[in-house]
Amino acid sequence: MSAQTIAVYSLKGGVGKTTLAVNLAWAAATLSARRTLLWDLDGQAAATWILGHDAGGREAGAAIRREVEAKRLVRPTAFERLDLLPADASLRELDVAFHTLDKKKRLARLVDDLAGDYDRIVIDCPPGLTDTSDQIMRAADLVVVPVIPSALSRRALDTITAHVQKKKGPKVTLAPVFSMVDRRRLLHREALAQHPDWPAIPMASAFEAMTERRAPLGGFASRTSPGVEAIAALWRRVENALSGMR
Repeated sequence: MSAQTIAVYSLKGGVGKTTLAVNLAWAAATLSARRTLLWDLDGQAAATWILGHDAGGREAGAAIRREVEAKRLVRPTAFERLDLLPADASLRELDVAFHTLDKKKRLARLVDDLAGDYDRIVIDCPPGLTDTSDQIMRAADLVVVPVIPSALSRRALDTITAHVQKKKGPKVTLAPVFSMVDRRRLLHREALAQHPDWPAIPMASAFEAMTERRAPLGGFASRTSPGVEAIAALWRRVENALSGMR
């Protein structure tokens, strides 16, 4: 049975996307004992940094063009069952590469190449509504969309939903998640009340510490901390959604 693919994607930056991707990959590997690959497709390479690797070279873009086999670039992490396909500066030209290739399912084909070695593939996606995002929608089984409880973030989600609905062929499942939630703020409480069925990840200083610790939250925080519990609850929702797709 080949891997199922979860993309963590947002039209906007600064919504906790990379934090969510790294922690979901950790949850898949650690809480569910899944063989997991985190594929960092964001040219900023933040997920690569958090998982202990430096973003050197330009091979990530070459893998997209099939000049290098993607499997050769996979690196282990400090966490059992969790591997990393790191990003580097070449991915800043990813949209140009996909546009030039003019192969609408290139990313999906690359995922298929990797899928036999894993149970779950988590993709940390660059922001924006571009050729790259269209590739991601075709490659993923489930797209987790972090949404800060605000009008602008909701508008971004509505834009993504409308874009997906216009596409022909199989429709990807979008899974909105409230991110960076501060329940002391009235605006956030009102947003949560409007969508009580959406998972919510709290605003917590521990998430910010991931960059300094270079580890997922569960790698250094207690399993009973609010942040880790929220990630675990979200992962259970993701697993349930994926099991319904088989």
